[in-house]
Amino acid sequence: MRSVPVHHALKCSGLLLAFTFVAAASQTIRAQSSQPQVPEWAQPGSATHQQVPPPADFHRPAVTFDKPIGIFTGQSDIGGPLVPGSAEIDSATGAYTIHSAGYNIWYQRDEFRYLWKKMSGDASLAASASFPNPDGFGDRKVVLVIRQSLDDDSAEAMVGEHGVGMTHLAWRDPRGAQMKDMSFRFGGTLTNIHPKRIGIEKRGDSIAIFISLTGEPMHQFGPPITMHFTEPYYIGIGFCSHLPATVDTGVVTEVSLTDAAGQVK
Repeated sequence: MRSVPVHHALKCSGLLLAFTFVAAASQTIRAQSSQPQVPEWAQPGSATHQQVPPPADFHRPAVTFDKPIGIFTGQSDIGGPLVPGSAEIDSATGAYTIHSAGYNIWYQRDEFRYLWKKMSGDASLAASASFPNPDGFGDRKVVLVIRQSLDDDSAEAMVGEHGVGMTHLAWRDPRGAQMKDMSFRFGGTLTNIHPKRIGIEKRGDSIAIFISLTGEPMHQFGPPITMHFTEPYYIGIGFCSHLPATVDTGVVTEVSLTDAAGQVK
């Protein structure tokens, strides 16, 4: 067998080592570049960071899927979250499981997974919400939403139940405005209440929140707001993790949607 000079073997070993190093470095760069780049403003609030509104001109288009699910005719990732969402329905129970990232449903634009149907006239929508992941961010929320469009800054009215239990009626009117909400709230860490069921009703230009705290009949909570939607509008359910690049899960059960007011149940 022909022997290989020592200096030649060392040279080959050095080339192999250099190639391995370059390949590993390239793989690391590719992995880093594939990680979503989260703007500082989109980071959730914490003891050391305050979430602030997005820049006024910041928008991302919705990603819409021609994929009916249950009673809903379409679904969209509103605001193009950095990580795609998904949803499935249990055909036996009718429970919707929604997976979504998204920095928030707030300020002047939103990011969340939305299951929707186009409707005209009055409407009543009700559902029960739960959060299977005990370690999710406290401000994550299951929402019942009426929206004018699928744009991230659409005019909208929503009833949202947060992971900590706080539930409220909030709205953006007109398009691109900062969200507002009712001055009253309940639930959360102070009272440790998660509503048994939440609902939203559209009666003409009157939008109201409905609640069942412990299983009693659904009842309106506080005064309605006045907001006009051009027909047809979108109505449906959604979920937002409140973490811009981390997917979490909300489960929405016993969904009831009718094309009339006075049917929140």
